[in-house]
Amino acid sequence: MGPVIEARPGTTIRARLAARGLKTAVRPMLTYWPLSYRSLRPAFAIDLAAPLALPAPRWADVERVPFRDFRAEWVRAPECAEDRVVLYFHGGGFFSCGLRTHRRMIARIASTAGAPVLSVAYRQLPAAPLAVSIADCVHAYRFLLEKGYDPERIVLAGDSAGGFLAFAATQQALAEGLPSPAAIVALAPLTDLDHTAKVAHANAKLDAYLPARRVERLAQLLTDGDVPLDPMVSPVNGDLSGLPPVLIQVGSTEMLRVDAELMAERLEDAGVPCRLQVWEGQVHVFQVFADLVPEGLAALHEVGAFIREHSTPRVRPTRRRFTRRKPKSIAA
Repeated sequence: MGPVIEARPGTTIRARLAARGLKTAVRPMLTYWPLSYRSLRPAFAIDLAAPLALPAPRWADVERVPFRDFRAEWVRAPECAEDRVVLYFHGGGFFSCGLRTHRRMIARIASTAGAPVLSVAYRQLPAAPLAVSIADCVHAYRFLLEKGYDPERIVLAGDSAGGFLAFAATQQALAEGLPSPAAIVALAPLTDLDHTAKVAHANAKLDAYLPARRVERLAQLLTDGDVPLDPMVSPVNGDLSGLPPVLIQVGSTEMLRVDAELMAERLEDAGVPCRLQVWEGQVHVFQVFADLVPEGLAALHEVGAFIREHSTPRVRPTRRRFTRRKPKSIAA
């Protein structure tokens, strides 16, 4: 018996236009951009410019959280329940994006989940190696526990590289003796730094904007030229047995579908409940484009429902106590 795979059929005209636009404008740039430690430095500008294209909704409340080594912020929607929380790690290839690029989508998650979201701008390349990124994410999880949040009401979530970190941080937290969170939500997660299967898959040519050759180069930067199949490096090869229930969403034609399916299979083998949703024709992390693509908004509603389901404690039915009564005497 394999993982539960939920096909989400249908691709709207808006989704097709978005995919075509990204393939025309973004994929060529990513294909020929020379990935090196030096060329990664200007990537911080993407996050600075993000509010121009992806401003936070007016109804969202954003509050900075002071951490010594990295930045974070609370994102709340009206009528959020404060007794549960989502811990979110943004994507961006471990070298770009941040709080601003994902603030609009995270606000929607806060709204659909009915819970505040702690968004973490973990340290990235080239300033910090992958191990530091994972450590920052574990630090944020420990922060929530120390604030008094019940681990059964904390959901870890992330997209792309952030999905990698959601799995890796949970594995590291368990290794350090911390309790398991309630669930994990991974949007098009990178789970395996070995590029072999991704490059060989048909989606390597179909992906709207992620070029296959960049995945290999990114792995080299993350591991200093070596790509060992080590649990600390690739979550898919680590100990998955103690992980909580997982929701994975991925587009049918994106390259990281390979990683999503492999992780779902490994989770199933480890006895971890996993729902894998494959959305037809959707681009990598299409949920970011929820204002343009109807499927993105629909996917975020499913994310919210999953978070609510797994962060709400199950109420055990109380047993009624019956007292024995003396039988009444019946007169003849």
